[in-house]
Amino acid sequence: MRTKTKAPIVYLALITAINYLPILVVVAFSFNASKLPTTWTSFSLRWYGKLASNTRILESLRNSLIMGLSSTLLSAIIGTLGALGLAKTDYKTNKLVSFLATLPLMIPEIILGMVYLAYFSLFSIPFGFPTLLLAHTSFCVPYIMMMVSARLVGMDENLEEAARDLGASRARAFRDITLPLLSPAILSGSILAFAMSFDDIVISVFVNSPYFNTLPTRIYTQMKTGVTPEINALCTLMLLVTLSGILLSFAIIHKKRKQSPS
Repeated sequence: MRTKTKAPIVYLALITAINYLPILVVVAFSFNASKLPTTWTSFSLRWYGKLASNTRILESLRNSLIMGLSSTLLSAIIGTLGALGLAKTDYKTNKLVSFLATLPLMIPEIILGMVYLAYFSLFSIPFGFPTLLLAHTSFCVPYIMMMVSARLVGMDENLEEAARDLGASRARAFRDITLPLLSPAILSGSILAFAMSFDDIVISVFVNSPYFNTLPTRIYTQMKTGVTPEINALCTLMLLVTLSGILLSFAIIHKKRKQSPS
């Protein structure tokens, strides 16, 4: 017999308050006319107007999007090929390679940042977009590699072999059979990798230059002089875009389920 208890409800309420109450406060104060983050005066779209004219923040947002998309694309290619290589071969060093590939996930970011700093300085690589792209790609690869490797474990290898037996080349069998089966794992890993790249600040501080600021580094440097409510407006817009993407994906999945035969 199940015992009735309010513990799950209390737990859910507590987690919801911890996770979502700060977000609601940020959204609410983005419409506050006052510059003070603790005093509500009146409803206003003042900070959205200032955000639209703040070229530095918008440029940093653009840089973060470019960096996130570029590093995600490279890490998706490298991570997918790495997972396929480990799955298709049977070398004694496969476990060691797999461990080394996922090792950046277990190393603190501040140590990775210092390592990248020393490495790029050793080879005299100019700091900026190239170093930032290399660093972000290196710590994004494990996320995609782990997702694809997990998908390969449960995938039937006979499907690709059957395509080869029917006359398909290795490239076409990969394109028509393997890649579509791996696409959900690649997409999931890419979304996670993009989020990690877009959100990174610790490693970026070590390998970045003053001439290429991402959004997190821009906000971090503004902390010294005070962050204006324009950041609240930017966070609200980004949250709206994220929620719109999630709702759109749910709508597409629901539509496909309705169209698919039962």
